[in-house]
Amino acid sequence: MTLTPLPLTVSILSVVNRVNGKLVALKVIRLQEEEGTPFTAIREASLLKGLKHANIVLLHDIIHTKETLTLVFEYVHTDLCQYMDKHPVGLHPDNVKLFLFQMLRGLSYIHRRYILHRDLKPQNLLISDTGELKLADFGLARAKSVPSHTYSNEVVTLWYRPPDVLLGSTDYSTCLDMWGVGCIFVEMIQGVAAFPGMKDIQDQLERIFLVLGTPSEDMWPGISSLPHFKPGRSVCGFLVQSIQLHNRLFDNHLTGLGYVDHAEDLASKFLQCFPKNRLSAQTALNHEYFSDLPPRLWELQDMSSIFTVPNVKLQAESGDSIQVCAQRNSHGKASSDSKH
Repeated sequence: MTLTPLPLTVSILSVVNRVNGKLVALKVIRLQEEEGTPFTAIREASLLKGLKHANIVLLHDIIHTKETLTLVFEYVHTDLCQYMDKHPVGLHPDNVKLFLFQMLRGLSYIHRRYILHRDLKPQNLLISDTGELKLADFGLARAKSVPSHTYSNEVVTLWYRPPDVLLGSTDYSTCLDMWGVGCIFVEMIQGVAAFPGMKDIQDQLERIFLVLGTPSEDMWPGISSLPHFKPGRSVCGFLVQSIQLHNRLFDNHLTGLGYVDHAEDLASKFLQCFPKNRLSAQTALNHEYFSDLPPRLWELQDMSSIFTVPNVKLQAESGDSIQVCAQRNSHGKASSDSKH
């Protein structure tokens, strides 16, 4: 049997920059001659080149040869997935707040530029040795301002994929990313994924609707026109549930949120089945959940870290600081192995 080689192979390496002696991370994409440069790599490079923000991984350079396309990124020690693996019962509430604030800063920046990330998940949120969170892996990112209003629905890792995309919607905006924010927010607090589907899209939808209630046309205008919606019966066989039951299920399934002031309210505004009801990144930054943070955080320039503000720092997690965690995971990660 003859195996057909994949059109590209991606490798992640860490090397020392000879100019300044600092580590950089290389994303090496090996090209097949007959295929040329893959459009996902071109898209990632072109988008990242124009993004300059403290909470977005910095692309230093692009090296293009006949055999490879190499993206040279700043070196970042670990990612949120690895960090949470070290602390499986949930993160310190203060650290959750600082990570979420940084995530929203980065998303607000790209959303203002009409760019969607489209693959938000803990593996694509890098964390530096100082606790700075950076959006990474823009291989699935897409500028909204292209002529077509239709996008692929084969985006976002299943656990972080919103119900509208699961039901086949290909017409979406920044609200796609905001569902992922809600899922990651819950996961940071409670230590387990909000909707950990184990089988397929159907299973993922069932897990979401078990917690949030099965939407109807009244609750979600336009749901009946989505490709995977089954007319004449409720989605996934669930009965349409009342708002009161929805709230009780939310409380029972998404544990831990009630112990953090305003966390449950914020999470519920991200995790809205109807896309247009989801809170935007910019609006979320002004939610009461962040009211105890220093006001100077809202005055920072794009390239300024939140840790330049006095008294803003991460708390030790179960006796282990992020510096220790970073040293244990210092294998250089510029991007995850997400499906492009």
